[in-house]
Amino acid sequence: MANSSFLLHYYNNRRLSASSRSFFFIPTTLALLTSLFILLYIYTTSNLFTYHHQHHRHIHLKPPLDSSSIARSTHGRSIPISVQNGSINLYTNSQKGAPLVEDGSDGNVGSQRSSRVPFHSTGEFVSYNEVFHDKDIFLEDYKEMNRSFKIYVYPHRRNDSFANALLPVDFEPGGNYASESYFKKVLMKSHFITKDPERADLFFLPFSIARLRHDPRIGVGGIQDFIRDYIFNISQKYPYWNRTGGADHFYVACHSIGRSAMEKAVIVRYNSIQVVCSSSYFLSGYITHKDASLPQVWPRQGDPPNFASSKRKKLAFFAGSINSPVREKLIQVWGNDSEISAHFGRLKTPYADELLQSKFCLHVKGFEVNTARIADSLYYGCVPVIIANHYDLPFADILNWQSFAVIVATLDIPLLKKILKGITFSQYLMLQRNVLEVRKHFQWHLSPVNYDAFYTVMYELWLRRSSTRVPLSASADFNG
Repeated sequence: MANSSFLLHYYNNRRLSASSRSFFFIPTTLALLTSLFILLYIYTTSNLFTYHHQHHRHIHLKPPLDSSSIARSTHGRSIPISVQNGSINLYTNSQKGAPLVEDGSDGNVGSQRSSRVPFHSTGEFVSYNEVFHDKDIFLEDYKEMNRSFKIYVYPHRRNDSFANALLPVDFEPGGNYASESYFKKVLMKSHFITKDPERADLFFLPFSIARLRHDPRIGVGGIQDFIRDYIFNISQKYPYWNRTGGADHFYVACHSIGRSAMEKAVIVRYNSIQVVCSSSYFLSGYITHKDASLPQVWPRQGDPPNFASSKRKKLAFFAGSINSPVREKLIQVWGNDSEISAHFGRLKTPYADELLQSKFCLHVKGFEVNTARIADSLYYGCVPVIIANHYDLPFADILNWQSFAVIVATLDIPLLKKILKGITFSQYLMLQRNVLEVRKHFQWHLSPVNYDAFYTVMYELWLRRSSTRVPLSASADFNG
């Protein structure tokens, strides 16, 4: 009897154990099958997510514009220009799916350095020759920005010890880093300024990196300490920095030293909006989408010339110092070419004449990704060719750079002539026509003009006014 009870108990436990295993096995199997189904669904519908994304009105997140990535999809429309094995391909409405090339190829060969040309889910190419990603949205939001956007500037007096770096300059800015001074000088007289911080969308940190750099009391070595102390002082005197951790604050700097100026106030670098010329998303000091690219512009007086009347006999032009491996490579390959004029040192002819006589003007990475050459090219009606990997180009939230510029990977410098000569005359006319349309965005005026550099920078700031970022802990703010 005892043995029978034991056997009954044993078999009951075995049945219970088997039932328990079945109980856990079935839902686990269902969960795995569901996960596989979801992954399969995402894979088969990825084109929809990639090419039919919804436009966000207030925060325009953009993919970083790498010079090795020519093709891009924006609002469901493919970009017309791409580099494939040194050839330029352009897609038009009249020839959907048929790239226009002059080297006799059908454009179907691939390139390791160039992105795939984006498709609709139908597999058709769609032309996108407009200079704006979405002009209607830009114009609508621009009006709202002009009407409602407000900036509070931390106040400083003329008798402040560092008034020279904190107040606008009392002369018309000039030189390579004029954009920084122009912005502050124009902003302080604009209708965007409010004296009521409660009405402010953003707070401006008015220190000038360029001015501090030349101040004998500060110099290059003292900028980091000055910024750390400045942030500490405003956080003690005003409540506005502390309530957001600086996320609704911004500063403007054109000199490349501005990127390293925040090493002792890292909360500025990670939380605040940095509007800088040296906008390389390859480096840790610049955060794409949070920060904004400031155009580096060498100021020129008067209206830009009518480039349509100028005769452009040269294929391409570059002049500059040899201060990077990229420029060394350019001079090594094309320094003695008859069609691509690549110079270093003093020019025999005026710089402006070279720009006016060339179809394409090369912007080649030097010590930094940025120079004033893009603005120079646009001013003189020369189509810019950008050879600077990882450059987050100015106003890329707004402008479709592929409609007015040619972007070439640094690895493709040996293919440069083939790329440029592969652009048909009609394609070139489109690029040049769009150059004329966008160059107003790269000009500064003491009395700002609608859509000029000042207003376009303000629009970039307006897009970022509602971005939310997690502030760093106060204890880590000022450790030097």
